Amino acid sequence: MTGTDDRGIAGGRARGGHVPLLHEEIAARLRAAGLDPAVVADQVVAALTEDLAGGADVTTAATVPAGARGHAEVVARVAGVVAGLPVAEAAFCLASAGEEVSCTPRAADGDRVVAGQSVLSVTGPISALLTAERTALNLLCHLSGVATLTRQWVDAVAGTRARIRDTRKTTPGLRALEKYAVRCGGGVNHRMSLSDAALIKDNHVAAAGSVSAAFAAVRAWAPGLPLEVECDTLDQVAEALAAGADLILLDNFAIADMRAAVKLAAGRALLEASGGLTLSRASSVAATGVDYLAVGALTHSAPALDFGLDLLPPG
Repeated sequence: MTGTDDRGIAGGRARGGHVPLLHEEIAARLRAAGLDPAVVADQVVAALTEDLAGGADVTTAATVPAGARGHAEVVARVAGVVAGLPVAEAAFCLASAGEEVSCTPRAADGDRVVAGQSVLSVTGPISALLTAERTALNLLCHLSGVATLTRQWVDAVAGTRARIRDTRKTTPGLRALEKYAVRCGGGVNHRMSLSDAALIKDNHVAAAGSVSAAFAAVRAWAPGLPLEVECDTLDQVAEALAAGADLILLDNFAIADMRAAVKLAAGRALLEASGGLTLSRASSVAATGVDYLAVGALTHSAPALDFGLDLLPPG
């Protein structure tokens, strides 16, 4: 573990570019999840620091004997899909101020869990466990909520060719974590940023003058970059296909128009339904033959999945 700042939390990269060291097994689990351990550590340190607000955890300091160690279980209060276990582990690790913390996952991210099921065992300084409790649970509950909602959508389109995709409607600063949670729920990610793929939307078309003009401009600016074109009408779909688009977003299309777009594309481009989608009509949309359903609600409206930390009595 690293040294600590004046609040007893392992320092982050803001301190001279230094990156706090997580236990290697936790860092390895984060890397295996496609997450950058240094970035996650920074996010967790920021959340812990926010919770302490420059002071101390007065309740814990008053009630927990100095040096006391204990064991706790993170337990699902309701059924759902778990996501973010290594992130929660990072919170306990980084709150420990260099003292030994042992984390043992009892489930894997992406698993369905039931009420009463332990998903993570943690042993370490009781003061660190209680100080990190809310931060660890905030992240775990939110990410598991995203994964659970995603799985509901994935289950709704089972048996069709359609896949569930997220959007950039993410919580500022948590995009990588939320998109990871989408993957845990069986969904797939859209672009991570404005630079790794292009999406021509209605305002870009208005600025360029037409779908074909916007398409040509982006192709000239960034040849080879993945490029999707948003279309509001079947005429625009035809224009996008003529321009050579290989991915088309059908914005607020009626079911009948989606079927017509699938027929018009005839396999020449992938089609993504977006706008006004609900879980209750997901199967009907998928049955039209579209390749993706873009669902912003996965990240901006997922209810938290309830987990709790149970500190076990000695022995």
